[in-house]
Amino acid sequence: MYHGNAPTDLGEREPVGVGRRMRELRALRDYSLAELGRRAHVSTGHLSRIESGDRYASPAVVASVARALGVPVSVLHGQPYIQMLQRDQLDALLTPISSALDSWDILPDDDLPNGSLDELAAKVSQNSRQRAAGEFGAAAEALPELIVLTAVAVQTYTQPGADRERAHYLQAEVARTTAIIAYRLGFMDLARLALARMAVAAPQSGDPRQVAIERYERAQITHAEASRPDRGVALMKLALRDLGDDGQSSTAAVRGTLLLRAATLSAAQRDDTASEEWLAEADALATSMERQGAENGIGRYALAFGPLNVALGKMDVAIYSEDHDAALRWAEMVEMPDHYQPTRIAGFQIRRAGSLAWTAKHLEALEALETARRVAPQLTRYHPEVHETVGTLLRARQRATDQLRTFAQWSGI
Repeated sequence: MYHGNAPTDLGEREPVGVGRRMRELRALRDYSLAELGRRAHVSTGHLSRIESGDRYASPAVVASVARALGVPVSVLHGQPYIQMLQRDQLDALLTPISSALDSWDILPDDDLPNGSLDELAAKVSQNSRQRAAGEFGAAAEALPELIVLTAVAVQTYTQPGADRERAHYLQAEVARTTAIIAYRLGFMDLARLALARMAVAAPQSGDPRQVAIERYERAQITHAEASRPDRGVALMKLALRDLGDDGQSSTAAVRGTLLLRAATLSAAQRDDTASEEWLAEADALATSMERQGAENGIGRYALAFGPLNVALGKMDVAIYSEDHDAALRWAEMVEMPDHYQPTRIAGFQIRRAGSLAWTAKHLEALEALETARRVAPQLTRYHPEVHETVGTLLRARQRATDQLRTFAQWSGI
């Protein structure tokens, strides 16, 4: 995000984004470009072009550089975007969420609510739908109360049985929503705290899929932190080991989602062989589910798995492998259902825009970003890859078009 004086022309600004922050952190550590390149296993020339703003930093390179510099990926992306959060009045929502998580095992002093588990489940379900739709503001506003209510439920239903398990399930789901929103807004400490709470609640829910999903979400945070990239794949292996195939389609969908994340994380580590093996296993599972008539839709855990998701996974692997032509070929095969989650549609368009920008299809890249903005504006506004792609588009021309200028200002570039 640009913090200096506003330029007279968005197309003539100084290099922004990962390149500038990489240069600043390299100077703090007294690394030459050659030294950083040696540590990150990236060529000096490639790093130089990223720093100067002449080259887009792919997710794989960002992760490698972050590890070499000893910082989370989010730092290189400039998250959290404090000024934008303040402008959207989202920053004020984060403190009460953090406070509620800190004291979630302490019952409130005032009268306890008398609502039933059914009523609580309806509220949690609505909150999860808001998260899936990218309505981060509305979801975040409801979280402090839901954190307290689920904590009360857990301490109310203490006898072994279905009610106790259900209370813990609801608590795990609220913690998951908290972690996802905090991660999306760049607050990694809050995301890790929420996942720690989920890790406590999930095993008590009587649902082994919840345990696997906590590991799935944690792998994303682990990857973003960049210090131990192998831990994400290790978490997927552990989750798959503990979540056996019980013949249920919901379990198969979670297992397939784990396989695709393992493939992407392996690609980020540049382990192409492992990535292809994970993809092949996911492909076989999706084909088997399709033959059995399993629905390729959004399930109980806001996860979807089927041939469409495998195609998206192959696109992501190609992006991490920096094969953007292949990524776009996979993108051409994707047809998003009308009922698909807005955040998934927007995420696809954001990744597609990055590959379009990389291959000099600048107008198409901006149109993809505009589509993402229409579908899930808050996700798009705070997505680090959007900021990098917009920076690439700005640097590709001496003067920005009105459409690009408007989008860049909206997204905080």
